[in-house]
Amino acid sequence: MRSISIFGATGSIGESTFDLIMRGGGPAAYRTVALTGARNIPRLAEMARALQAEIAVTAHDDLLDALRDALAGTGIDCAAGAAAIADAADRPADWVMSGIVGAAGLVPGLRALRHGGTLALANKESLVTAGPLLMATAAKFGATLLPVDSEHSAVFQALVGEDKEAVERVIITASGGPFRSFTMDQMHAITPAQAVAHPNWSMGQRISIDSASMFNKALELIETREFFGFTPDQIEVIVHPQSIIHALVGFTDGGIMAHLGPADMRHAIGYALHWPQRGHVPVERLNLAKLATLNFEAPDPARFPALRLARDVMETRGLSGAAFNAAKEIALDGFIAGQLPFLGMAQVVETTLSQLSRQNSLQIAATALEDVLAMDHLARKTAAEAVKSWQAKT
Repeated sequence: MRSISIFGATGSIGESTFDLIMRGGGPAAYRTVALTGARNIPRLAEMARALQAEIAVTAHDDLLDALRDALAGTGIDCAAGAAAIADAADRPADWVMSGIVGAAGLVPGLRALRHGGTLALANKESLVTAGPLLMATAAKFGATLLPVDSEHSAVFQALVGEDKEAVERVIITASGGPFRSFTMDQMHAITPAQAVAHPNWSMGQRISIDSASMFNKALELIETREFFGFTPDQIEVIVHPQSIIHALVGFTDGGIMAHLGPADMRHAIGYALHWPQRGHVPVERLNLAKLATLNFEAPDPARFPALRLARDVMETRGLSGAAFNAAKEIALDGFIAGQLPFLGMAQVVETTLSQLSRQNSLQIAATALEDVLAMDHLARKTAAEAVKSWQAKT
């Protein structure tokens, strides 16, 4: 029986993974090793019971008693905190979903790779902050790393059987989010409630806001470079409001392969779950005649400066990805808390990168976990100071 673990089980990726596992037979078909979640203890406990997990872990120490109470009498182990999540990743599993949002997903992902199984990577921040380290760890332990972001899964699928040397360009698509047609004046007045309302995808608060600001796409640009090894000038972004084409790969003969699918993360998750075969995935089948038209437009760098910052990171590499992500997370916290305007997030990130660049802190190679974590800490501190400065000025 195939063993699995789901990290970030109660998030949108985790819920979709759970759905596929249950549809595929649940505990009769899979042995579930570990499930982790955040504050939604009732849902985490419900999932753990349904899958008969060996251990359930909440990221929050103060919720351990609530988790134990919810799973009393089941025989399921309970734990709490970041260290406990990392320890859960030390439990061998054949297939692990890395669905934790943010830099917090890096250490569990690295731990899981050491068992030589398959890591289905939805935590894009791992590659952004420590791409060389993650890829080297997978190679060292003979593990398989599969992309789960819809864009990178699409690129991965388009490259099956192809020579990467024949690739001329890679184009990842962006929906443009809810503010694609906003004026600059409207962009300045955006609220967190507006930013959460994504037109196509059902996601959590943080990733929805990242998508609305295109910071999510900025992370995906960097992730494309780190996962596939393409150069920055080979990687493009195009706004595609329908979110039907997830990525395109162009070849030296002028041909382009496009991957089409519904806006449903279960496709990319299902591909990673069944790889190298294709299994049945219960997603909507496209009706091309009904769709009729697919639209494309260039992203506006003035309204979405995150893309420009990502290109700087792709050129610099080193620890700049770790700094970029950490500053982005702090800036996002500031926006949610009402301390920053929508466009202020990019300004905080740019200020942080500029300050750290002047200190020559970004050029160190991201090959040691200690260096990555140290940069994460330094960038968070620098970004927090930038948020305070912003508040003082306003």
